[in-house]
Amino acid sequence: MILVTGGTGLVGSHLLYNLLKTNDKIKAIYRRQHKLELVKKVFAYYSSDFESIYKKIEWIEADLIDIPALQIAFKDVSYVYHCAAFVSFEPDKYHQLRKINIEGTANVVNLCISHQVKKLCYISSIATIGHHQNPQQLITEDTIWNQDDDNSVYAITKYGAENEVWRGTQEGVDAVIVNPGIIIGPGLWHSGGSSSLIKKIYKGMPYYTHGVTAYVDVDDVVRAMVSLMQSTIKNERFIVISENLSFKEFQDLTAAALGVKPASKEATSIILGIGWRLDWLRRLLTGKRRRFSKQMTKSAKSITKYDASKLKNRLDFEFKPMQVSIKETCQLFLEDLNREAKDPSGR
Repeated sequence: MILVTGGTGLVGSHLLYNLLKTNDKIKAIYRRQHKLELVKKVFAYYSSDFESIYKKIEWIEADLIDIPALQIAFKDVSYVYHCAAFVSFEPDKYHQLRKINIEGTANVVNLCISHQVKKLCYISSIATIGHHQNPQQLITEDTIWNQDDDNSVYAITKYGAENEVWRGTQEGVDAVIVNPGIIIGPGLWHSGGSSSLIKKIYKGMPYYTHGVTAYVDVDDVVRAMVSLMQSTIKNERFIVISENLSFKEFQDLTAAALGVKPASKEATSIILGIGWRLDWLRRLLTGKRRRFSKQMTKSAKSITKYDASKLKNRLDFEFKPMQVSIKETCQLFLEDLNREAKDPSGR
């Protein structure tokens, strides 16, 4: 029996579809009932028989910090894909991030130990890997994390979650960690995650930066996770990225695929500095969620290039080119947009 946490997320929903091709015994955890419709939506991209495929999943309502509910979910489970996480870069969400990402992962690891789970796959982030002083030097799995750096609250808690997984490996649980870049894929356009980038660019993003980071298609993330779980590889981490692109390059490719105007104004350091301060003030005056933090401005300017050679060599793995991934994802976005325009009710 396989258990997937975070089954209603971008990675979780695509992972479930992949797993159901070859395995009927799948459990998945969800927190909100309405999110289950998003899973069906993702399945519908790939199969007209999505309803019958979806019905094969044994859904369990549980929270990562609700141990009694998790106990029920772990019954008869041999393999676990831990995809659930709280994603936020808002500094005032730090304690909530710790609760879900670190404490929640500790609970999952402890249950893996007590239920003698054979193998655990944890989806982390490239945010938990250190950086080089030389921006042109490729970052690998061996690049050391600097805890004294000005890391985002999200990165800090995902790093703490990784430490819980490594603790589990010392207590008898075989595990692999995947560290993907920004994940591109269809379905969760309104979630606020990486999929919402497509929606934001469609609506118009006037500013760009020359910062560089790594991107990867959601299907490649899923294939890497499943391949690692099915292999004899254990207690290692793997960077999962297709290409390093500047934010301008990504925005230009996406705008072209959507048929909209690309960003035309560079967000200079001065503009970014004013931006995050105004956003802080808006939060103070209105109580609305932060959209732009100091750490986000730093990332927007940083040149960080990652190397996925370890995964490529160990699994003979080939990635989908990002131009193809962006084009495919944008096509599905436009189809959904057209469908919503014809039937706003979503029927």
